[in-house]
Amino acid sequence: MRLVNNQVQYIEFLSGDLPRIKNFYSEAFNWDFTDYGDDYTAFSGTHIDGGFAKGESRQGSVLVILYSDDLQNTLDKVKQAGGEIVQEIFSFPGGQRFHFSDPDGNELAVWSDK
Repeated sequence: MRLVNNQVQYIEFLSGDLPRIKNFYSEAFNWDFTDYGDDYTAFSGTHIDGGFAKGESRQGSVLVILYSDDLQNTLDKVKQAGGEIVQEIFSFPGGQRFHFSDPDGNELAVWSDK
C-alpha cells in the first residue's frame, strides 16, 4: 500500500458474521482476506486497505464507492452474492453508478466512467 499524506488509507466496517461478509465480498468483488483472530479480518488493495471487526453493523454517514470497468456485470455479481440493490444504475456527470447494501446492511456504491 502506498501511503499518501491526508488521503483515505483504511476503511473499517462492523459485521455480525465475519464468514458471511467475507464470502459476500470474495464472491462479488474477488477480495482476499487475512484473518487476525476470530474478531477481525482485513483486506488489502492497490489503493486502499480495510477490514471488518466483529460487531453489530450500523448505517453510517460515509459512503464507500468502488470503481468498476463493467458496471452491469458488477451489479449482477453483487446480486448473485446476496447483496441488495438500493439504487439501480443511474447516470451522473462523469459516469454511472449504483448503490447496494451488503449482508450486514452497509451501503456502498459502485461507479464507472464507461
